[in-house]
Amino acid sequence: MPPPSPFTRNVVLVDDDSALRLALTFMLELDGFAVTALDSGEALLLSDLPAAPVCLVLDQNLSGLTGLEALAALRAKNEHLPALLITSHPRPSIRETAALLGAVIVEKPLLGDSLNAAINAAMLL
Repeated sequence: MPPPSPFTRNVVLVDDDSALRLALTFMLELDGFAVTALDSGEALLLSDLPAAPVCLVLDQNLSGLTGLEALAALRAKNEHLPALLITSHPRPSIRETAALLGAVIVEKPLLGDSLNAAINAAMLL
């Protein structure tokens, strides 16, 4: 496999639902993203992140570390990548913590190209 182009848009997707993870990976790859798909926050913390540009897409309700807990651990390691949190009906405390960590919430269900648009917007910031 050739090395990634410096123009490759990388997404690190973290979701413990294998069917959703596969579907989102397929959709994002069709849209031109290079996707690293992981099944837990712990796997994210142990992985080598791809070269920039990269956007994190984390499900909030993971088994083990939540999406925000994993993101907080990355931020503590001085990883300040753009991040999206996918969740349904986020409580005010989730919204507050996401804002403090610089994550944009994308609410489920993911309709149309809402995730793709949010990733593109996050990578422009």
